[in-house]
Amino acid sequence: MAPARTGLSCRLRFPALSRSGLARRRGTFLQWAPRTRDNEGPVMSHDHKPITPREKLDFGLDQDIPRHWMGGDPFKTRFFDAMSTVFPVGERFFIVSVRNYKDRVTDPKLQQEVKDFTRQEAQHSMVHLQYNERLKAQGVNIDAITQRLEDGLFGDVQRIFSERHRLAMTAAFEHLTAMMCTCFFERRELLDLSDPRIRAVFAWHAIEEVEHKAVAFDVLEKAAGAGYWPRVLAMAQVTFGFPIFIAVILNHMLKVDGHGFFKRLGLWAKGLWWFWKPGGLFSNTWGYYFSYYRPGFHPWQQQEMPSYGVWLKTFERTGDAVAAGNALHAAGA
Repeated sequence: MAPARTGLSCRLRFPALSRSGLARRRGTFLQWAPRTRDNEGPVMSHDHKPITPREKLDFGLDQDIPRHWMGGDPFKTRFFDAMSTVFPVGERFFIVSVRNYKDRVTDPKLQQEVKDFTRQEAQHSMVHLQYNERLKAQGVNIDAITQRLEDGLFGDVQRIFSERHRLAMTAAFEHLTAMMCTCFFERRELLDLSDPRIRAVFAWHAIEEVEHKAVAFDVLEKAAGAGYWPRVLAMAQVTFGFPIFIAVILNHMLKVDGHGFFKRLGLWAKGLWWFWKPGGLFSNTWGYYFSYYRPGFHPWQQQEMPSYGVWLKTFERTGDAVAAGNALHAAGA
């Protein structure tokens, strides 16, 4: 059946976007870290990665990339594609939410991290705009998706929720993104059949999400003065809103690919099994996710991507993001 242009079938009033640690086969990434003696902050259990903006990267997105670049699987491909569609507007929302507090940040180190966070997120937005042009050429209604996100995040959310709550939403999204990033690249078999150019985009994005994962959280605590309840309530909101919006986009893409109702039903059944089966995409992320609800939590208590250094060394040696993505993938467990 020939692909057809299909409009989005659902108007979501409060879409929650994004930006994966996971329990390993022999253990867990969930780390318990005590508070310092003066109770001013958590003991950092893992290395704080420097935030390094990387610009003008070439992923070859203008080349001939297969429509279903994830081993020919339409559901798996469209899941990642759906994630890409939300990033440009989502990253801008994150930047605005953090920069609303930049004049209230007094720590020089955090001030610099806010600047570097902004540069990294801006680059993510630019690259995913290029990525989304591919999808638009395939018939995906990128303009409608973007407008719904704009209306939700910069319309409804901005009108109804306070600056502090929007920052808390951003911190929650950053936690979910770091969780997914670790999930995707710590287990090599998950992306074995993916096109190396697309995989490289998500690898680079994952590396930089790990580097700046604590910035919004630190601004939320230090500049906005938010405590436990504001951050966990925002996480609960994001947890329910984000998957629904991604599901609507994914279903739209499957329609564009020409799959009828019953075919899509079968693809969804297989896809949900891929998500949640033993050893599936998200099956081992519960410890990482629920760590956010722990009093005294801080993002750097979580161990991230032991293969982070592999990507970094390869990129520093070659300047090639695709080569670095291949190295990161090969280093997965």
